[in-house]
Amino acid sequence: MGIIRTDKWLRDDFDRPIKICEKLKTYFKGQTATEIYTQLLKFGMYRSSKAALNNLHDMKDYNAWDIVDKIFYKYQKQWSGPDIPIFLFPLGQERGFFFRQEERRKAGVSFPDKMFLFLSNYYDPKEIEALFVHEYHHVCRLRTLNKNLQKYTLLDSIIIEGLAEYAVLKNCGEKYLANWCNMYSERELEIFWDRFLKQQLDKKKHDRVHDELLYGGGRVPHLLGYAVGYNIVRKYYERNHYSTKLSFSTSASEYIK
Repeated sequence: MGIIRTDKWLRDDFDRPIKICEKLKTYFKGQTATEIYTQLLKFGMYRSSKAALNNLHDMKDYNAWDIVDKIFYKYQKQWSGPDIPIFLFPLGQERGFFFRQEERRKAGVSFPDKMFLFLSNYYDPKEIEALFVHEYHHVCRLRTLNKNLQKYTLLDSIIIEGLAEYAVLKNCGEKYLANWCNMYSERELEIFWDRFLKQQLDKKKHDRVHDELLYGGGRVPHLLGYAVGYNIVRKYYERNHYSTKLSFSTSASEYIK
């Protein structure tokens, strides 16, 4: 499948994102357009605004759809990855789960059978590749593990994020790592692991504490699960050989032995 030409959808219905989400219903079985839109908003989907329209213009100027399409086929071949639909939309300006406002220039969300990227302006196309690598690694791991998403534990979640960003390091370079990879010192991460995470690793996605610890907020440090996940994975591969394809299937528990 590859890139779905959402630029045509946006040309006709930019100011009506719910109508755009009507076209997504076949990809989200049993969900209404409003439910789909509400879900995507949490991960970076735009609301109709001048800023979002500017992001759309930027996407058209640098031909985001063709760029991502080429990146997709590169990594699909390199990783023997699945052929999935990929949807591009302008990035929203609201604060979301992942980014502080000053960092928010790209976002994405992945499922075992589809991917969404939310984009703005770029001067370096490698930034788009880094986002793609992170999200497509998620797709490949989710597909390989073939586990019900609601059965994923906090440990599964922090490791999947750490692995995806480690793939960015290996394929795009340290310059393109997310800010959260170096947000805390090694000592801080050790303290946070003992204080917040160590006794909660079996919590499932439906448990409120799962998202609190993964994304941070309140008393929990910002993006705690992400930062700890990357640190665990990085240290693991300092001691062990790295294989992208094996990283799709290695159990989360292996990384903390």
